[in-house]
Amino acid sequence: MDRAKIEVRAREGRGTKDAKALRAAGDIPGVIYSSTSETEPIVLNARDLRHALSGSGIHSVFDVSVDGKKTRPVLIKEFQLDPVRDRVIHVDLHEIRLDQKINTSVTVHLEGHAEGVNMGGALSQPTHQVHVEALPADLVETITVDVSALEIGQSIRLSDVTPPAGITFTDDLEGTILATIAAPVSEDELKSEAELEAEEEAAAEAAAAEGEEGGEGEGEGEGAAGDETAAE
Repeated sequence: MDRAKIEVRAREGRGTKDAKALRAAGDIPGVIYSSTSETEPIVLNARDLRHALSGSGIHSVFDVSVDGKKTRPVLIKEFQLDPVRDRVIHVDLHEIRLDQKINTSVTVHLEGHAEGVNMGGALSQPTHQVHVEALPADLVETITVDVSALEIGQSIRLSDVTPPAGITFTDDLEGTILATIAAPVSEDELKSEAELEAEEEAAAEAAAAEGEEGGEGEGEGEGAAGDETAAE
């Protein structure tokens, strides 16, 4: 499959004011990191970036051309999102070699309706991304895990998943839990937890009240002693 290509330009301006002006114009400031050359500030068009990633995915390799020069394969190393508008405001790209393995992360996707959920259990996904090592051409966008047979009290670990061809998992195979089914909580258990929380709150309030009363008593005693001294 052909890689997506993005035309970018060298960034001339610097600073927060320049970055705001770029974003207002529909562009995104960024940087290209390379092991063979200096860090290169660039400007990407936000629409072009969205178009490229919609077809290849955020973890895939795509080509960039700076000011019409020779294309170079890159990966997104990191990106920053505007917490309010939920849009990309800065992108770090990492230039790679297609003949060398790289380390990156891949999204974990759960599919299927777990048997344990039918029995009243709750499905949870502790791990949403796993780290892998592979040649750029062997990278995949997602690792799909079937949870259909998962029952209450069971878990799927990374060791239970067969990696796609050419990919090696670099996370702890046994310690990385991808999915688990927790037993349902009964009404009695919920009631017990609520009662325990209420008792703890009551005890804390009582302790605070006793502390306040003790402080007031000490203050009154000091005042009386002061009056006696004055009378003498």
